[in-house]
Amino acid sequence: MDLATIIGMVSGLGFIAGTILLGSSLMLFWDTPSVVIVFGGTFACLFVGYPLKDVLSLIKVTMRLFIFKIEKPEGIVSNLVEISNKARKGGLLSIESDIKNATDPYLAKALQMTVDGVKTSDIAAIMQSKMTTIKDQLKGGAAMYSSLGGFAPAFGMVGTLIGLVQMLANLDDPASIGPSMAVAMITTFYGAVLANLFFIPMANKLKIRADEEIANMNIIYEGVLSIREGEHPRLMEDKLSVYLGPNYTPKEG
Repeated sequence: MDLATIIGMVSGLGFIAGTILLGSSLMLFWDTPSVVIVFGGTFACLFVGYPLKDVLSLIKVTMRLFIFKIEKPEGIVSNLVEISNKARKGGLLSIESDIKNATDPYLAKALQMTVDGVKTSDIAAIMQSKMTTIKDQLKGGAAMYSSLGGFAPAFGMVGTLIGLVQMLANLDDPASIGPSMAVAMITTFYGAVLANLFFIPMANKLKIRADEEIANMNIIYEGVLSIREGEHPRLMEDKLSVYLGPNYTPKEG
């Protein structure tokens, strides 16, 4: 579970609620018509702007913001080196136990194809296709949340304009002007909160998730192909160390 996402959202809402309570009641900032126009209009735009299958896939992608565990690249490289050593000493069939124990389905599938004797070019094509699919899903989700970050403030303004029109239509009742103006402003408030506390940060987090996951998949891709080609484990580790930065030191042995 990604605590940073949860902490950020909960603390952000807490700061807003706390600020409101210092001067008024929370119910002063609740208006059902404003909620309908901002939430309804924002998500209606999402359906207009994106295919239905992409919008429905956003639910699955969103889960990666809250339930996500990324393995450290150093651990992946270390695991691949161990598997490479085992395959070099005992043959490819000796790594079947590593396939069963693999927690990453991408790694397990790649190793299984290697053990099954699938051609290197076919393994590479399948792995690259999977990487492209994952990247498109996460980047697509980020793009949709970025769009929502633009739609929400826009519909906040739409709600404000609706409220102003209704207020101007009742100028003969001075007592209603203040409350009507307050309601008109609430929609702008809703749109700003949705965009800046939720949608835009969520888009940024999904972009980071995509970069992290694709980086790990690239390491697995290079490592499995090296194992399939029977390269020396030390050579493979030197190749993979490019993904780990200049401070990485290969293990001795």
